[in-house]
Amino acid sequence: MTAGEEYAGKLFTFEGSEGSGKTTQIELLADELEGMGHAVIVTREPGGTEIGEEIRHLLIHNSASEKMTPEAELLLFAAARAQLVREVMLPALQEGKIILCDRFLDSTTVYQGAARSISSDPVSFINQFAVQGIVPDLTFILDVPAEESIARVRRRITDLPDRMEQENIDFYRKVREGYLLLARSLPQRFHVVDGTEALKNNQEVILKTVLEHI
Repeated sequence: MTAGEEYAGKLFTFEGSEGSGKTTQIELLADELEGMGHAVIVTREPGGTEIGEEIRHLLIHNSASEKMTPEAELLLFAAARAQLVREVMLPALQEGKIILCDRFLDSTTVYQGAARSISSDPVSFINQFAVQGIVPDLTFILDVPAEESIARVRRRITDLPDRMEQENIDFYRKVREGYLLLARSLPQRFHVVDGTEALKNNQEVILKTVLEHI
């Protein structure tokens, strides 16, 4: 069951490679929905809670994280997700709010499963344990070629790149392929958006699709 089938609220998640434009589209959508009178919660993964933000720093920015194993990475992402679901998402869904989340369980399936080559069985089990049955009503994948993702990341970096931003082109390609495979396997939940299209065009497509679901 999706979040909206079980609770009064709705959960819309945004996925894609680094530099795909997820965060910008979330901000634009939140403004539109709030202007229509909807109660909107914007959050992110890893993060969204005090504990989650500490885990985010450890995962992405801590100098020791370069030694992190794929298995440890998987479990830390799941820990941040479990906290976010129980502390933020469940109460918001019960109150009938709309949640816009920058990454969710599908990121783990793709980044730790497909790109880090961890077996799908433990990834799936850990994911399900962390989310407590919460499945997005709709997931937007901002699809951008790997070469464009890296180019965008390099243009926006003003400080040291984080762990994900430092990955090579092969990693970015695996991430993109993983997302597109998910979209093909679950077309009823995933909506692929061409991240190379004009910002305004994608904003209109995303808003129209969300309104159809609420």
